Amino acid sequence: MRQINLTFQILLVFLLFAGCNQKPEIGLLMDTIARERWVKDRDAFVQKVNDLGGSVTVKVADSDASVQFQQALEMINAGIDVLVIIPVDMTVAAGIVKMAKKQNIPVISYDRLIRDSDIDFYVSTDNIDVGEQMASFLTTVRPTGNYVLIGGPTTDNNSFQLHLGWMNVLQPLIDKGDIKVVSHQFVERWEPQDAYQLMSSVLNEGHTVDAVIAGNDALAQGAIDALAEHGMAGKALVAGQDADITAIRNIILGNQTITIYKPIESLAFNAADAAVKMAKGKKPSDNMSFTINNGHRLVPAILLNGQVVNKQNIRMTVISEGFVAEQEIFE
Repeated sequence: MRQINLTFQILLVFLLFAGCNQKPEIGLLMDTIARERWVKDRDAFVQKVNDLGGSVTVKVADSDASVQFQQALEMINAGIDVLVIIPVDMTVAAGIVKMAKKQNIPVISYDRLIRDSDIDFYVSTDNIDVGEQMASFLTTVRPTGNYVLIGGPTTDNNSFQLHLGWMNVLQPLIDKGDIKVVSHQFVERWEPQDAYQLMSSVLNEGHTVDAVIAGNDALAQGAIDALAEHGMAGKALVAGQDADITAIRNIILGNQTITIYKPIESLAFNAADAAVKMAKGKKPSDNMSFTINNGHRLVPAILLNGQVVNKQNIRMTVISEGFVAEQEIFE
């Protein structure tokens, strides 16, 4: 009997020791890595999880929501500890969350909020504030005239957040008659071609365009391409976000007015730190006082601030912080 007890105790100690040393397995579901911004997110997140003693499985859906759902199923069946999602489609992603929660897997929504779901944590920039920064800068430079608003896909909650930020600034000027929004549409994809087609239609209808606010730098590029065909590149103000290298070059050339630089290292750090903590059964953050209503619950969240980048402060922002190298800009 004593021998059995001793054997059981040894086995229990072994199991406890093994459990304590098991590496947290984190699943990262990504929409795309076609834009360099998302490559930076991926690399920073993976590096930080590795530094914290975990490991990451990354799956990229190439902007296909059904593919992302299947990738999530594979990760869940493989027994990951925490799932981090950059959703292609927030409605489909809500189904992924439901599936993960049935297996008691915590879920972090990264950059894009997954609405109407039981997510555990949300890490992003303050997208309403980003929208306000974009509109504030352009209306300060050009407080009157015709504006075009190019929103992102309606499958992405950020598109609505940005729009709210734009209108917080624009609506008083619209009400005064100083600004006229000649076109405001949402595109189907975060792709330059979608914005190009929308912008071309506006210009072909004969509208004068004084400023364009686009949901991100890819859409800003599409708008710039259309403006260039009509001899208006550099004449109309253009705002985007993400600080893509193409946007930085456009700003240097005078074809884009501003972009918004997001603190990607900090976003990835906070998400990775939260994921590893949750894999160990801990709270995702020491400060759980801030929450976001996603339509289902109040979700603990971290929202970071973006920063305006223009021709005058490129060296003081994205270059000095190592986000882009100066030689990249002038290649």
